Amino acid sequence: MPKSKRDRPVTLSKTKKKGREQKENIVSSIRDAVENYNSVYVFNFENMRNQKFKEFRDKLRSSSRFFLGSNKVMQVAIGRSVADEIRPGLHKVSKLLHGDSGLCFTNLPKEEAQSIFNDFGALDFSRTGSVATETVELKEGPLEQFTHEMEPFLRKQGLPVRLNKGVVELVSDYVVCEEGKHISPESSRMLRQLGMKMATFRLHLICRWSPGEFEVYKEGLEVSDIESS
Repeated sequence: MPKSKRDRPVTLSKTKKKGREQKENIVSSIRDAVENYNSVYVFNFENMRNQKFKEFRDKLRSSSRFFLGSNKVMQVAIGRSVADEIRPGLHKVSKLLHGDSGLCFTNLPKEEAQSIFNDFGALDFSRTGSVATETVELKEGPLEQFTHEMEPFLRKQGLPVRLNKGVVELVSDYVVCEEGKHISPESSRMLRQLGMKMATFRLHLICRWSPGEFEVYKEGLEVSDIESS
């Protein structure tokens, strides 16, 4: 009887025993998922928010399983080439695991899975280093949304403020952030104080594999491009 590819020993990078065991457990879990679910998707994410992702994942717990982490470990689990893929065609999935990526194994119908991913979006406060989606400018004058106790904090963020009869006052116009430019730590803190959310956590489907099928969703990418890479 031919030996199953799934049962082949896996060679992972040299690491401490605990780390190696953890990687081997992930490989085993992914290979179990290949057997237990109808389809696997590669997805990319932007502006990851762990709590929001946990909520998204929990809603699909009965039908799906997600894997995030080392792309290399996930590639090893499903196979990086025709020679070591555990099911025919999975090496194509492996080639699209790069950057901020993950795997979603699911029994949901294709149309339903696509709709759930496409409709998902969670607005949140921007973090340091993210790009501002709009310009935010505070005009000279009273900042009545802030109490006098906030004056030292605002000054520390770079705002030209003073107290005028107990009211926080901006002595000149101040640009918190500019559209298209990276957000500084001070800008991030000020946007939070102003209640302005600019970051949207999104999940983008890249491809789908099921036995005998492989589809690419990423714009500008063709199956032939993957097969020839």
